[in-house]
Amino acid sequence: MPKTLLILGATSDIAQACAQEFAANGFDIILAARNSGDLASVKSDLEIRHQITVYTSVFDAENFGSHAAFYSGLPVPPDVVLYAVGYLGEQKRAEGNWSEAERIINTNYVGGVSILSIVANDLESRGSGTIIGISSVAGDRGRKSLYIYGSAKSGFSTFLAGLRHRLASSNVTVITVKPGFVETKMTANIDLPNSPDGKTSSARKGNL
Repeated sequence: MPKTLLILGATSDIAQACAQEFAANGFDIILAARNSGDLASVKSDLEIRHQITVYTSVFDAENFGSHAAFYSGLPVPPDVVLYAVGYLGEQKRAEGNWSEAERIINTNYVGGVSILSIVANDLESRGSGTIIGISSVAGDRGRKSLYIYGSAKSGFSTFLAGLRHRLASSNVTVITVKPGFVETKMTANIDLPNSPDGKTSSARKGNL
């Protein structure tokens, strides 16, 4: 029986690239996002290209009260869970607008803690599985241009590190991924750096 990957935040470019990689290795996929209707073309492409089973589901990272019912209602229990939800937001706006700051923090940190705590309890009880969290190098050091986003990612990285320590004896793997600059929809309005030789870096091409 094939293993199943659950992708939370499946409309992101990185999430969809990961879906292709896992599907190519025989995984069935559950694509979950706030608007599952946006996933119809992705679902169809994965099924046709890789001859796998693909499900779609509604998941709202900021609706913490819905997370337990969402997870218990999945069509199949996942073997691997990828948290790829992310919201860069606008730093300047967030400095004077709490609703923007709150959205950045909830999307990149609190939502991840909420759903992955539920996932962790399930995988721990089953004695196997993998959790992958997409964090960011922006969390390694505070910068005035995006320190609210960076602080949320820093907290998320620390949460994943603690979860890794907790689950180490339960045969559950926790992986933290920290991409650098990647040319995606989220960074479309940012002037991304080039490599030292002046050429477009692999990150700008969307490769990790």
